[in-house]
Amino acid sequence: MSQVKAKEVRAAGLPEHGPLDENGREILLSLKNVDITFGKGDDAVRAVQNASFDIYKGETFSLVGESGSGKTTVGRAVIRVNPLAAGEITYKGVRISGKIPRALDRAVIRNIQMVFQDPAASLNERATVDYIISEGLYNFHLFENEADRVKKVETMIEEVGLLPEHLTRYPHEFSGGQRQRIGIARAMVMEPELVVADEPISALDVSIRAQVLNLMKKFQAEKGLTYLFIAHDLSVVRFISDRIGVIYKGRIVEVAEAEELFNYPLHPYTHSLISAIPIPDPELEKNKVLFTYDPSVHDYSEDKPEFVCIGHEHYVYGNQKEIAEYKAVRDAGIPVKPITIRDPSAPPEEHTREDLSETVQEEAMLIHPAHDTGSIWYKVFSFILPLLGFIAMAVFNHFHHTRNAKACKSGAIGGLILIAAVVILFLLLLVLAVI
Repeated sequence: MSQVKAKEVRAAGLPEHGPLDENGREILLSLKNVDITFGKGDDAVRAVQNASFDIYKGETFSLVGESGSGKTTVGRAVIRVNPLAAGEITYKGVRISGKIPRALDRAVIRNIQMVFQDPAASLNERATVDYIISEGLYNFHLFENEADRVKKVETMIEEVGLLPEHLTRYPHEFSGGQRQRIGIARAMVMEPELVVADEPISALDVSIRAQVLNLMKKFQAEKGLTYLFIAHDLSVVRFISDRIGVIYKGRIVEVAEAEELFNYPLHPYTHSLISAIPIPDPELEKNKVLFTYDPSVHDYSEDKPEFVCIGHEHYVYGNQKEIAEYKAVRDAGIPVKPITIRDPSAPPEEHTREDLSETVQEEAMLIHPAHDTGSIWYKVFSFILPLLGFIAMAVFNHFHHTRNAKACKSGAIGGLILIAAVVILFLLLLVLAVI
């Protein structure tokens, strides 16, 4: 990523401008080798691993991935909610992760705001809209007098498409789209430079999503905002983003400009995400062939992977062999076709039925049947008759009754242990009688 070294600034405030990269762009936010871990010891879970990327001033950087990939975890780390286990986050070249002075912490809160995914859960149901929007103004004294505060709040509520009379109402009196507008107003009234938007439209109706996206784009154009836009819907991301980062199981696997990424999805996981975008034509969607990502295609046992730039400001995660293949594809200049449409008149492939059968069997193993209860009576039966218990265990395993099979197994093992103990005791008594 950027070669600009972060400034070791211990002052309480923030500089007016951030460092510049080799192309003269101002780096507003930078993540360098960030690890985020939850839990301790053997129970520790690495939610984010070695994440690195820069966000330039005035752009929309989108972080995409499936549920549980670590997108929101990264966003919460940027606003200093999730602590880092390793690495650092810098804002305008100043480290904002870890322990920082209180004045710098307040400056970060003032300059970095967040729009949350659930507009209902993120608003205080006991507070009026007026107080919800004004809370940041009160905390940071961003108004001269009461008249100035009222003017700022009324101006902001009108800019998000609501009316001043809505200020006396409570969040439960609004629809989902209106609540999200209130959440946006609460963030924008602080006049931040960076907004972390955590899937701000995923909880909204489809008809409302475009309105909220257009509202965010309007604020960006008028106020020069920078967005970290977290999402899983790539069709939306393509519309709003300047650059896109793809995250898989806590690791950034690809970063590129929006059109570059859609034209050249080099990492297989990116390829699979794009292939999953729904096609508006139902006939084409029915015949679309999904590309499924299989992590086992990577062999990192000896050739260790790295996150490197292959040119065209396109970063990909892979080992030396994979990077060479990705670079060859990109240098060829022929766009990758991520979506394949099956010919409806063509005969089905021979292995389709077998693959489907295997998939059904695998899914059946993950679902407990209705009578798979693991009842205590199976343990009692197997304890009394261990041989029959092991036979029952084999039958239950065949029909994927895993809980019943475990109950039979534990009961049968207990019965065998008891029989063995009785036999050993009998032999000892016999030996003592003979002596």
